[in-house]
Amino acid sequence: MTTKRARGLDRAFDILDCLMTKKGPMRPNEIATAIDAPKSSIYEIVNLLLESNVLERSGAEGQVFLGRRLYFWGRGYLNHFDLAREGREHLQYLAEKTRETAQLCMLEGQKYTVIMMNEGSRHFRISADVGEIVPIPWTASGRLLVGHLSDQEILDFIPAEDFILPSGSKLPPEEFIAQVRKATRENFFAFDSIADNYTHCFAAPVYDDQKQCIATLCLITPRVDGIQHFDLYKHELTTRAELLTRQLGGHTANATAV
Repeated sequence: MTTKRARGLDRAFDILDCLMTKKGPMRPNEIATAIDAPKSSIYEIVNLLLESNVLERSGAEGQVFLGRRLYFWGRGYLNHFDLAREGREHLQYLAEKTRETAQLCMLEGQKYTVIMMNEGSRHFRISADVGEIVPIPWTASGRLLVGHLSDQEILDFIPAEDFILPSGSKLPPEEFIAQVRKATRENFFAFDSIADNYTHCFAAPVYDDQKQCIATLCLITPRVDGIQHFDLYKHELTTRAELLTRQLGGHTANATAV
């Protein structure tokens, strides 16, 4: 019975992950196909989640989507989660000071994701989807978030296919690892975005009490502005990341590095 319940709980999480990844309503049979699960068990679990408002019906063809109860759970989590609560103030400051898009980013399993964001005040705005899952090597933050791992641990952790960039070219793993080491030494990384042709990405690490990077503060800017204001943006970003680290009781790694 315990094993059956555990499998049911795993299936429930699979359903929620599937809908989050799809970003739109799906029919239960479509969910079953997507996660390679028996249709009968998916229909049963979907009905249970509907009864508890974890899922809601959407559309006239039996589709379901994430329910409002998840929103309230998420709000409760953010109110309690120190990183998100403290980070909100720094995102607001960075967006107001630089007029650029500021983000708080973390790892989600073997991927990168944005957990909070403040858009800048400029007329041309750069936005990203909070919660979107992105391969680690595509991101500036990724060079910092895996800095505590050895070279072999990095290769074991990141799926080989994630080194294939949006352009179709392959980022050599040894080049990525060299960038990881440089970013970790300097507590900072910036580059022209791999995901598009017009943005420049800045990332600074937030450390825990074991000097492990648990999150990053980021700025996403137009390339021209990022280069023109590079020193200012780097200073503001790294200063705020160090403040957030201290607020969380963490310790900045390589504090003497320049």
